[in-house]
Amino acid sequence: MTTNVDITATYSPEDNKLRLYASQRLDAETYQRVREAGFKWAPKQELFVAPKWTCAREDLALELAGEIEPEQTTLAERAAMKAERLDSIGERRAQEASAYARAADRLSECFYMGQPILVGHHSERKARKTQERMHSAMDKATAAHRSVGYWQYRAAGVEHHANRKNSPTVRRNRIKTLLADFRSYQRAINDAHKQLALWEKITTPALITIALNSLPDIPFGLWSKVDNGEVTLEHARELCIANAEKIVTSETRARWILHTLHRLSYEREMLGAVSRYSGEIKATTLQIFLREQGADKPKATATGIGFKVSCDAPLPLHVGEGCEMELTESGWRDLMLDCGHVPAQKAPAKNPILNFVAPSGRVAVKNPYRHELEELPQVSLTKAEYAKIPTDSRGTRPSACGTFRVRIAPYPKHDGPRYSAGWAAIHISDQKNHPLPESMTMEAAE
Repeated sequence: MTTNVDITATYSPEDNKLRLYASQRLDAETYQRVREAGFKWAPKQELFVAPKWTCAREDLALELAGEIEPEQTTLAERAAMKAERLDSIGERRAQEASAYARAADRLSECFYMGQPILVGHHSERKARKTQERMHSAMDKATAAHRSVGYWQYRAAGVEHHANRKNSPTVRRNRIKTLLADFRSYQRAINDAHKQLALWEKITTPALITIALNSLPDIPFGLWSKVDNGEVTLEHARELCIANAEKIVTSETRARWILHTLHRLSYEREMLGAVSRYSGEIKATTLQIFLREQGADKPKATATGIGFKVSCDAPLPLHVGEGCEMELTESGWRDLMLDCGHVPAQKAPAKNPILNFVAPSGRVAVKNPYRHELEELPQVSLTKAEYAKIPTDSRGTRPSACGTFRVRIAPYPKHDGPRYSAGWAAIHISDQKNHPLPESMTMEAAE
């Protein structure tokens, strides 16, 4: 290990990266260990950075630094510094382009007013050399000028990426990804718990044989050893039980779960406070919530005091203990708030599609693209005629009053090409008519 070197380790929850700051150059052995762990040297920042957190990288950082501190610079600050470096490179390229252009102009003075190269004259060699230098300077000026735009594009991309990472939409998607990762870790533990319960019931040689050929997560190659006589059925059962217990008690998996929960907590805090659910609590509401949190096939039933939930495997530790849990409705709301879960709200029902004959022969609708009102001529079609119109050429528009919708399609009586036909409100002639809407009745009265 490196001696007389002060190493500081930091972690940034914004980008899930570990960083190592060394006061001086690392020795060859430590440098090799840092590189093998996945840390890369960032020369401009003068630090080692790992692309993402892992247990092994955290252990190495703790070994070298003793503790891991919060990263002091934010993602936006690092992006601003990098953008500044890229902008400075662009400025240098612009200066180089100007210098090469001036050099080309000076050299071109030798050919002022179209002075030709005198073939055979003693000045021919020097003139051709000057011409080559002029063309080279012009090429370098062009290349440097083109690179200015490239470095400016890089600088703008760095800042855009930092802003995108902090976007609420991107953060919500990141929370969904973290929840999916957490469920994958928890699923392995749930399956191991169920296998342990199953192996307790499997004791006869016949059942052990069936289990070795049908159950998942059996140690690789175990059945071949049993078939060859290298391992007895009872010993194979003990190996399967030991493998399941290893998964349940895995310290590495527990660290990954804890790290993912901490990242979820950070992302939810940065996204904003979650409001406490005040809607109706149903069994399906709790089952959706617990499945999202990694519970194994939760079944919720109403009880005298609230709801009781039972699972085939123990509940995730951040939710509860054991395979069953009973809480009041208020208790479930508090638990959902602690886990940052907001039940999905039912989408509002769309306004009905009305079929009626407009007295004026025109129907006022809202244009959803230009956000303005427009009047469409009404045309009567049969169901069969309306069905012949391609589905991507017909649809609905909200009425001007916003209380109902109207069928629309390209004006059927248009003689020219379809793309030049305007829209028309469609009335289905062989379908039951609805009562005239109130807004249309008032319009007719006026």
